[in-house]
Amino acid sequence: MKALVMEEPRRAVVKEVPEPKARPGEVVVRVSRVGICGTDFHIFEGEFLSPYPLIPGHEFSGTIHEIGAGVEGFREGDRVTADPSLFCGKCVYCLTNRGNQCAKWGALGNTVDGSMAELVAVPARNVVKIPDDMSFATGAFIEPIACVVHAMNRLRLQVGQSVLLFGAGAMGQQLVQALARAGAGRLIVVDVSNNKLELARSLGATETVNAGSLESLSGHRFDVVVDATGLPAVIELAMSHLGKTATYLQFGVTPKDARIRLNPFELYHNDWTILGSMAINHTFLPAFEWVKEGRIAVEPLVSKVISLEETPEFLARPKDPELLKVQIKL
Repeated sequence: MKALVMEEPRRAVVKEVPEPKARPGEVVVRVSRVGICGTDFHIFEGEFLSPYPLIPGHEFSGTIHEIGAGVEGFREGDRVTADPSLFCGKCVYCLTNRGNQCAKWGALGNTVDGSMAELVAVPARNVVKIPDDMSFATGAFIEPIACVVHAMNRLRLQVGQSVLLFGAGAMGQQLVQALARAGAGRLIVVDVSNNKLELARSLGATETVNAGSLESLSGHRFDVVVDATGLPAVIELAMSHLGKTATYLQFGVTPKDARIRLNPFELYHNDWTILGSMAINHTFLPAFEWVKEGRIAVEPLVSKVISLEETPEFLARPKDPELLKVQIKL
């Protein structure tokens, strides 16, 4: 089968690899759509915890191709998506509902081969059937929405709180919708793209600020500040807008060796709460329900659809600030 293989940092090739076989408790999915995530760029650059060589891809949809021994409830041809999380289920973190901190944490496309391939093997317990009226493009969004659901569970937003969000990319647009539906009062979004800011307004932002005009935010403090860029310089700037007793949420993924400066006296004196939000934590099914019921609009976030063969060049090019989600169609 064809697959995109990251052989080492900054080297991705499309080539023939052996087809996966469904082991007991697994299914093999024939992939239809794969979303390209910011984490995939970090893997490409060698900035994540992934081994090499690796087939990336962790947000995907497709149809059941093969069913392993002991698997019930699925038939070949079923339309599905899947939680890429690989939790051991036995460590203290898994047993206390903190699976995303599993002592043996893994994920399809992050630590083992994923879905940027014609076929991918998946634990059957992770697989969710999608309705006939849900497109494969939408089905491939369940995973990123599951990350947003985990972030919202961590944040515990209070109705009416003021929120400042940095980053209006595909994840930022999903966060805008989640924050608005969860009860944010003033919701300001910052980005470099006016087109993205216009979309953010249509999805629930009350105000937007172009990153080139940040002086308009000078002196303003907020109850909640969220970073969805993963850029250390932006993170430092974002934290300067924390009000008293405010909460900061780090959602964007940074390079693993990134550093920021933080004044610990301000942290102490202002009673700040600082949160991280790592991937998914048993939030895939809630995300599926959210998308299925139309609570989060995702298809308008697909800026471009490319082929597997076009993907290596796309990963190597400088990021286009106007693009939202790019998906691969197989």
